[in-house]
Amino acid sequence: MIKLLPEHVANQIAAGEVIQRPASAVKELLENAVDAKATKIQLIIKNAGSSLIQVIDNGIGMNENDAEICFKKHATSKIKSSEDLFNISSKGFRGEALSSIAAISKVELKTRKADSEIGNKIIIEGSKLVTKEAVTAPLGTSIAMKNIFFNVPARRNFLKSKNVETKHIIDEFHRIALSHPDIFFSMYNDDSLLFELKKGNLRQRITSIFGKKYDERLVPIEENTSLSKISGFIIKPEFSKRTRGEQFLFINNRFIKSNILNHAINHVYKDYISKESFPSYYIYIEVPTKSIDVNIHPSKTEVKFEDERAIYAILKSCVRSSLGKYNIAPTIDFEQETSFNVPPIKVGTPLKVPNIKINHDFNPFQNNTDLNVEQNIELLRRNFQSELNDLDNVNNKNKIFENTQSNFFLQFNKKYLITIKKNGLLIIDIFRAHQQIKFEELITNYNNSEIVSQKLLHPLEINLSPNDMQICAEIKEELLRLGVEIDQFSKDTIVVNTYPFECVNFNAQSFIESCIENYKQQNTEFESPNIKLAWGIATNYAHSRLVKMTEMEMSHLVDCLFSCKSPKLSNKGKPIIKEINESEIDNKFK
Repeated sequence: MIKLLPEHVANQIAAGEVIQRPASAVKELLENAVDAKATKIQLIIKNAGSSLIQVIDNGIGMNENDAEICFKKHATSKIKSSEDLFNISSKGFRGEALSSIAAISKVELKTRKADSEIGNKIIIEGSKLVTKEAVTAPLGTSIAMKNIFFNVPARRNFLKSKNVETKHIIDEFHRIALSHPDIFFSMYNDDSLLFELKKGNLRQRITSIFGKKYDERLVPIEENTSLSKISGFIIKPEFSKRTRGEQFLFINNRFIKSNILNHAINHVYKDYISKESFPSYYIYIEVPTKSIDVNIHPSKTEVKFEDERAIYAILKSCVRSSLGKYNIAPTIDFEQETSFNVPPIKVGTPLKVPNIKINHDFNPFQNNTDLNVEQNIELLRRNFQSELNDLDNVNNKNKIFENTQSNFFLQFNKKYLITIKKNGLLIIDIFRAHQQIKFEELITNYNNSEIVSQKLLHPLEINLSPNDMQICAEIKEELLRLGVEIDQFSKDTIVVNTYPFECVNFNAQSFIESCIENYKQQNTEFESPNIKLAWGIATNYAHSRLVKMTEMEMSHLVDCLFSCKSPKLSNKGKPIIKEINESEIDNKFK
């Protein structure tokens, strides 16, 4: 038998689609404050938004009737007819978000219009009106959302850790603040002031959020065409990071995500940055509202363009032009003549043969330091002792290696190791082999609490964005158990004190950025933090081992690889070993 659901139950179900986490509510409340023409907006959160989300603005406010109706389903002031859906310039969720917020939390609203001396206060719990009264209130609106998902405990259990949820809230705060630099924004987290962003231009807003160091990194872009107007800033290629999160794209002051437009920017940068790095940008595109559709996704972060190819071409040309205009891209001047600045010789000046002094007693092979041969031999013996022990203890070789001629190894281009099998060839990816060996070693030592680290003589400082700082706080303990000790140095800076032993040429910044990026990836959402971080350390270690190897080192690598639990496939499922049999080789010569 089919029955109609009660309204409050229907709202709870809809809330799961609209309000996925506290950050979703923050986005809606901040956008409503912007639509209310506020010039000052304050965000207050407690316990990563699960206890309190409050937004206070000095906008136009609401009267008594609007204050009550705004929490009803499909109540909005932004749409009057279906034609308005294709000509939207405001933000908000088109009448669904506030009703969803009221359905899964306890909401307290205070508001007053400029033409009224008395404001209104409304308290709603689980879609039920509890209190409605007249109160004294400042101009504007204050809305407090308490105990999110209090009546949907299953949904509340799916919330991530405090640091992760705070990171998502900061993300939404950044997007709104960057799209409106003419509005004063402030944010408090657990009674602590995180951001105080004064009114200003876009450059000032960027440096206020990400730090003063960004001022010298910004490259302005600007392009006006009949189809669109593009403005904003891109970051110089040398300051590109291995982490995502500083890619901001706005359409009509609305933050969006677009793989097509992102590809246009990456295509320009590909010759100037490494494959592992991501360019940072803050780009604003203005197009006629009728030429885009912002209603193709509930989160309103995806848009559909009327002429996407044209916008793609214009954006790519604009970014390339800015890199060339400000001499960011390397250029070669073939017309410039290289010459020595030799002063002219006066007439009548006698020429002299240059005076050359020669030290006849110089001996390039002479060494003034006294070398202790016995000490050097002992040092070499200790360094190779562990490797020799490993060679003696390898007993669990894979069957695939039983028929190989282990006396012959060939290293190709520092990337691959080739050896002969009974009926073909065996090709080993050196990078992935080192990666898998180190990864399994770290996991084993992690479980046994046997990680060996070495302390840096001078701690390394690394500048990070506020979001990345939140992730570092989340992974700090796991990093420590893996041999990497980090501490917070300032609001946007961490210091690396130790790193795992045997990590030669350890690049702390690259490693930390890689760990943060791996932690962000959704495809590894179900992996434990130690797995993700161990893989990052193993990757950093493998990069340092891509060198020319001796025959003994190649043999040792193969022995260690086949003593691994998974010698054929890496932890990410990529092949480490490829076999080429005799028939495949014969086919190449047919």
